[in-house]
Amino acid sequence: MDLVLFEDAMKHVCRITRIISADAGHALLVGVGGSGKQSLSRLSSFICMQTTTTIMISSTYGLNDLKADLQVMYNKSGLKDEGIMFLLTEGQITNERFLVFINDLLSSGEIADLFANEDKDGIVNGIRPAVKSAGILDSRDNCWNFYI
Repeated sequence: MDLVLFEDAMKHVCRITRIISADAGHALLVGVGGSGKQSLSRLSSFICMQTTTTIMISSTYGLNDLKADLQVMYNKSGLKDEGIMFLLTEGQITNERFLVFINDLLSSGEIADLFANEDKDGIVNGIRPAVKSAGILDSRDNCWNFYI
C-alpha cells in the first residue's frame, strides 16, 4: 500500500512510536475528530509490532464486559508477552465507571478486583518460569508484579 504522510504526521508517528515502545508507555491524544489520531496510533502500533486492541461497544456492553476484555489483554501481554496497544476513544466510554478502570490501568497498571483469587493463582503459576529466567526471586508477590 502506498502511503503519503505529511511532515507533521510523520513527527506524530515518531512521537507515538517512542511513547508506546517504552515500558508502560501511555499516550493521550487530543484533537478534533477526523484529524488522524487513531490512524497514526494504529500505524505506530504496527511499526512497534504490537497488536492494536479496542472494545466493541453495544447496547448491552457493561462493566463486566470491560473487565473481561481487560483480562484478555492482560493475559496476552503478561503471560504470552505480546505487545498490546489498547485504543480507547471517548465514544466508547458509555459508563463513567469505565474511567475508574482506565485510571487504575494508567496509574499503577493494576486494576483492583480484575481477577479472582483462583485466576491469580493460575497466572502466578503460569508466569513462574519467566520470573525464574529473569533472575527474580520466585515468590507470589514477585510473580504478580512481574505479570503486571
